Amino acid sequence: MEDLERVKELKAFDETKLGVKGLVDAGITKIPRIFYQPRDSTKKASELGHTTIVPVIDLANIEKDPFARKRVVESIRDASETFGFFQIVNHGIPVSTLEEMKDGVKSFFEQDSEVKKEFYTREHKPFMHYSNIALYTAPAATWKDSFLCNMAPIPPKPEDLPVVCRDILLEYLSQVKKVGTLLFELLSEALGLNSTYLTDIGCAEGFYAFGHYYPPCPEPELTLGTSKHVDVVFLTLLLQDHVGGLQYLHRDMWIDVPPMPEALIVNIGDFLQLITNDKFKSVHHRVPANLVGPRVSIASFFGTLHHPTTRTFGPIKELLSDENSAKYKETSFPKFMDSYITKCNKGTSPRLHFKN
Repeated sequence: MEDLERVKELKAFDETKLGVKGLVDAGITKIPRIFYQPRDSTKKASELGHTTIVPVIDLANIEKDPFARKRVVESIRDASETFGFFQIVNHGIPVSTLEEMKDGVKSFFEQDSEVKKEFYTREHKPFMHYSNIALYTAPAATWKDSFLCNMAPIPPKPEDLPVVCRDILLEYLSQVKKVGTLLFELLSEALGLNSTYLTDIGCAEGFYAFGHYYPPCPEPELTLGTSKHVDVVFLTLLLQDHVGGLQYLHRDMWIDVPPMPEALIVNIGDFLQLITNDKFKSVHHRVPANLVGPRVSIASFFGTLHHPTTRTFGPIKELLSDENSAKYKETSFPKFMDSYITKCNKGTSPRLHFKN
């Protein structure tokens, strides 16, 4: 009976097409039960008196100075093996473009509700707006609204995108695609491989982005902005605003990733951990709900979502040896994603289902 009531509440919320922002605009002071998240006993590093620095890697001059490139490759290797998270500066995207993109995300969610509703859907489209991608399957809803823009392998037509953020979305994501391609070169070199290795095997073929809007929450202790999860892709590049809030798990502590206006946050995806045979680490991360807001971010993912490929991936053979045998079976993106959707609704890693 309780389950039926919950489904009814979820459906009623979804059918408003107004998302979490609609609840806040209506002036609620108590959050609906569908948003109640299970308690997490893991402490923040700051609460335990630990100061863990999130590595910041400067990409300046790496195309011209071989010593600078060598230093950056070593830093990326260390960060990818130890933390799974790092920030990059001097990546080539102007701060003005980053600021415009954050404003574009905010403008989309704060435009007239009737215009925004036209994009609200759960059908696969080049651009989709909704609240909670896994609304009907996750144990609890999260306190955010999102849009999804599929960029590659099939780019959207400009008319598929909302006018309010169309130009900056196309401009920003085309620049992020270039930065991602550069990062795959550096990651290839960090693995001791030819610089084009990861792009040659298809790591940069699929590309999509989520714009997230986290309204202020009247009871932030009861819910989360984004629940604990791993990214089911090769690589993620995230732009977060001045509010911050992103945390990743390191040595059983939540580490805050401080906002830097000129930086992009990079994190290793679960599929990259699989093909590097656990050399690079994909780690859990989350975003708590917050009394202040709104918070906006845009996460760009290298992987495929609605354009499945039959290409299979397994641990890179050049990294294997008698002492380092393959820890995972070969699999495809659709199978990996399916495992995540059907077996990992509490945020666990789908990699565990492909262990040898």
